[in-house]
Amino acid sequence: MKKIIAFIMLALSSFGFSQTTDKPQEVKPKTAKKLAQEFLKANNIPGMAISVSRHGNLIWSKGFGYARLKPKKRVKPHKTIFRIASISKSITAVALAKLADEKLIDLDSSIYKYLPDYPKKIYDFTVRQLGGNIAGIRHYKNDSEYALNKKMSITDGLSLFKDDPLLFEPGSQFNYSSPGYVLLSEIIQKTVRMPYTTLVTDSIFRPLGMDHSMVDDSDIKIRNKSQFYSSSGKNKPVVAKPVSNGYKAASGGFLSTSEDIIKFGNEIISPKILSQHGVSEIVTSQKLNNGYRTGYGIGFSVEKSKNGTPKYYHTGGGIGASSILLIYPEEELVITVLTNLTGVNMKEFANQLEAYFMD
Repeated sequence: MKKIIAFIMLALSSFGFSQTTDKPQEVKPKTAKKLAQEFLKANNIPGMAISVSRHGNLIWSKGFGYARLKPKKRVKPHKTIFRIASISKSITAVALAKLADEKLIDLDSSIYKYLPDYPKKIYDFTVRQLGGNIAGIRHYKNDSEYALNKKMSITDGLSLFKDDPLLFEPGSQFNYSSPGYVLLSEIIQKTVRMPYTTLVTDSIFRPLGMDHSMVDDSDIKIRNKSQFYSSSGKNKPVVAKPVSNGYKAASGGFLSTSEDIIKFGNEIISPKILSQHGVSEIVTSQKLNNGYRTGYGIGFSVEKSKNGTPKYYHTGGGIGASSILLIYPEEELVITVLTNLTGVNMKEFANQLEAYFMD
């Protein structure tokens, strides 16, 4: 009889253990927390916020390290405001798709339809080509242009590159271009006859409840905004030099929280402000003239996940910022990582998070 009771107790304890360890909502955050702590330490990142949603619901959101080192202020993912860098391009893509939905912009029309006074080039190019980085517009010339601390309007910002020749015949090559997105924002604001950032606030941030998202304006004091850092020669974080991001809001000039970016990512999965066709326009890889797929739609890189399902994402790198947004529509999974340090490679860490949250 004692042997039977002992066997039953052993079976029950084994059953209880398997029930606990098999629950991803209990195990995965612990694993992800460990990965995040290792990533933070290995890259000497002062502060980082990670948020994850599944089926539209936030399943894990955590801050690591500090939004400010002196005095120390911990990261809180629901309110610490980071520079999101080139995730801003994804926001511009949604703004553009919305205007295309409303028949205000034709993605396949020449940019000169909307900006007739833009300097004429040897080749014409379309709005779609511009958003897909295949129009031939150059990227930043050098580090000083990338880190320019000169306050300018979007229209003024065009002066940095508008007179430069195209790098190639549009559609023949892919060349990632942040200035190209400055040009896109000029097209947008001239078409709607309102400032680009006002349009984004009214048509994206407010409808999606992104209450902690805004343009990076150095003249405005913003509560809960992170300090921004770069690495010193001793590989220790130092306060980054000031930069003026207002004119390039469309390419890399927005501020947000990780939880706000989750709301934005879910718009691509379950659209509220876009049509399904509008979503498809920006998450479908463009093709070069020879048929080669670039792996980039408009404002989104387009790849396959480890499971072979669609994956849309964008990395960001700016002064005092390294970031990534990952969207998996079939799994209804969104992952966002925001940091306050320049020059962090986000892709390997993003792949680790993908592997754990998709299992």
